[in-house]
Amino acid sequence: METKEIIRELRAKNGLSQDELAEKIFVTRQAVSRWENGETVPNTETLKLLSKLFNVSINTLLGSPRELICQCCGMPLEDSAISKEKDGDFNEDYCKWCYADGEYMYNDMDALIDVCVKNMVSEEHTEEEVRSYLKATLPKLDYWKRYEELGGNEAFEQFKKTLIEEINALNIEGMPKLEKLNALVGSYINLEYRLPNGRTVKFLDDNATYLGNQLECEFGGDRCFGIAANMEFILVCTYEENGENPELVIYKKR
Repeated sequence: METKEIIRELRAKNGLSQDELAEKIFVTRQAVSRWENGETVPNTETLKLLSKLFNVSINTLLGSPRELICQCCGMPLEDSAISKEKDGDFNEDYCKWCYADGEYMYNDMDALIDVCVKNMVSEEHTEEEVRSYLKATLPKLDYWKRYEELGGNEAFEQFKKTLIEEINALNIEGMPKLEKLNALVGSYINLEYRLPNGRTVKFLDDNATYLGNQLECEFGGDRCFGIAANMEFILVCTYEENGENPELVIYKKR
């Protein structure tokens, strides 16, 4: 199915008129009509709103152009198994068993393999075959590539500690002390910043995984600090709710 048919079907299934759908996602009825006629496709932010409203992935809304697999355990992903962020947005890179409420569930590949083996062994595939398959497959997935690049869990934890120290040493006014870094998928934190010349730019890779966190400003107000970093750089920004009106504070090569 094409996006136009999917939106029309989901709207009807939920008993919404074009006007009612438009009101819920802050667009005009004409915009909904153009989507359903195939004249245009919703932009990224609107797709996120539609995804949350209809409880389907963006991949589904776009007609499933990608074959999704969990980048931690390798299982094929259908909407019912896709993980979600704390705000309810789908995280289409992981299943809900490997990533839940903004937290990764596994940092030990052997422990994950032990869990998967129990569910995958069958009359057709012995435990030895399944274990061998997982040991060959998991290191190729994005989540475990990151651990390999950093030298395993112990080295990874030391890297996070060092990174936290570097970020706190920046002494950014209004930003509280950073205590923790979480793994974050680039597509969910890749904000678009406006440059002095009026052009806009993104600094992250949608398909990469970064370490980061969100911190409330010590001065109060409705803006938060966002942090994203890896082995090459540290990025600190501020933004309003849902990443609106982002402003770059610092982008520093390490």
